[in-house]
Amino acid sequence: MLSNIQTATRRLTLTSQNNTYTFFKRSFDIIFSLFAILLFSPIFLIIAVLIKINSPKGEIIFGHKRIGKDGKLFKVYKFRTMVPNAENILQELLKNNPEKKEEYEKDFKLKDDPRIIPIVGNFLRKSSLDELPQFFNSLIGNMSIVGPRPIIQAEIEKYGKYANKLFSVKPGVTGLWQVSGRNDISYNERVNLDMNYIDKKNLFEDIRIIFETVRVMLFRKGAY
Repeated sequence: MLSNIQTATRRLTLTSQNNTYTFFKRSFDIIFSLFAILLFSPIFLIIAVLIKINSPKGEIIFGHKRIGKDGKLFKVYKFRTMVPNAENILQELLKNNPEKKEEYEKDFKLKDDPRIIPIVGNFLRKSSLDELPQFFNSLIGNMSIVGPRPIIQAEIEKYGKYANKLFSVKPGVTGLWQVSGRNDISYNERVNLDMNYIDKKNLFEDIRIIFETVRVMLFRKGAY
């Protein structure tokens, strides 16, 4: 009887703590996103002009389908860094180049990607400025400022038994992966970092990761 009461008490305590964390995290996301959008609005305009000059055809901001909390599909907003016919170029490259196909299937990235808009595309990716529109995702509520990276359908198998745990939280604009090496680390390490964040999640850790993100962006480490 006493054991059942203690178990119920622990569950109530955990639920209360989780509700408190969720409330403060969502409040933080809204305030931080609004501040960031206002702060970076001049940069938004400059980037839009540069994209239009270097690649007139195609949209400036596009929505890429990713999987979010509870396994729901949503569009991640990004500045376009690829040419309009990027998918055709990719398929042709993978069909004719086994080495590139192996590289792409490893973590769905290419180091020397022929789809990238010359000059401006590489700069936006290396500086991570292409991800600034994701502050709108955080404001809307389908992303958080800090969390695991949102994944595409083909990446689910990479997480294996941890997929459900990944989908228990909102993906983030930034996270442990981005400040721990990004594309310079293996996918298994990325999965471990995501799981570690979910296990430890708290607002103080989120703030630490935000400061680390600024440092990483300044030195452009691990991004391509």
